[in-house]
Amino acid sequence: METTFTGNQSIIMEFVLLGFSELPDQYFLFFIFLTIMYLSTILGNTLIVVAVVSSPGLHIPMYFFLANLSFLEILYTSTVVPKMLAGFLRKEAISLAGCLLQFFIFGSLVTTECFLLAIMAYDRYLAICHPLRYSLLMRSKHCVGLVVIAWLSGFAVGSPIVTLMAQMKFCGSNYINHFYCDFAPVVDLACSDSQVLQTTTFILSTICLTIPFGLILTSYARILVAVLKVPKGAGRSKAFSTCSSHLAVVSTFYGTLIVMYIAPSAVHSKLLSKVFALLYTVVTPIFNPVIYTLRNKEVHQVLKKLLCNKQYSNSS
Repeated sequence: METTFTGNQSIIMEFVLLGFSELPDQYFLFFIFLTIMYLSTILGNTLIVVAVVSSPGLHIPMYFFLANLSFLEILYTSTVVPKMLAGFLRKEAISLAGCLLQFFIFGSLVTTECFLLAIMAYDRYLAICHPLRYSLLMRSKHCVGLVVIAWLSGFAVGSPIVTLMAQMKFCGSNYINHFYCDFAPVVDLACSDSQVLQTTTFILSTICLTIPFGLILTSYARILVAVLKVPKGAGRSKAFSTCSSHLAVVSTFYGTLIVMYIAPSAVHSKLLSKVFALLYTVVTPIFNPVIYTLRNKEVHQVLKKLLCNKQYSNSS
């Protein structure tokens, strides 16, 4: 354990991530299952990015946003999952600086995804409810601007929180009862006053979660109203199916984040909080490419074309 000494008090400079220490008998199963989930997430999201970038036919706002979402999923799940998987093989230590960096990058990327999902819902609302104005409102420069704002906002929100965390001193135990450097488990180890930090985090979390989620629900509500005006048929059923699947994934993502960061007292078990964390670190990243893109016929055609071209080049 790396420490420095200030007077009679030792200051922690390195932490140990306990991971799922409550379930030692299931380590192997957890490791295999989560490894498969992680590799599937990387593969699925990479295929989407490659398909969108390589096909001019997919260079439209919807797929531009989906490619950004997939790229984001690759980054943020890779910030946490490899370290978690290593923890199943040995006790995983992480320096204080590394811990704060992991929290900053992961938190900023998750916040960016909150904004990006709201933008995607707004895009679908404009496409379905205002089709005549859609091409004017969603020009390329507007799409790029919205994505840049989402990314910059995500990292801007994370900056004051990690700055306040960096000013805190940690003493006593250096064991983080989690599989990554999440906010509550890290702050619990602080021996300095965390009131300002917790208040700031609560306010920013409330703004960044409830406002985008409210915009998403409003957008889909208006989409559903528009769909109800369409005569019954295959198109209407498909629209309902698409909206319901999107809302299911989005609600899981936002719901778990709201519980973890706005109402953490609702989760009384450390193990349960880790299970909740798995939902937004592992589960939603693997479902997003399936729900949003891989069921799409246009993407299927592009991927088949890419696969056929790859096989042809290998055979020749």
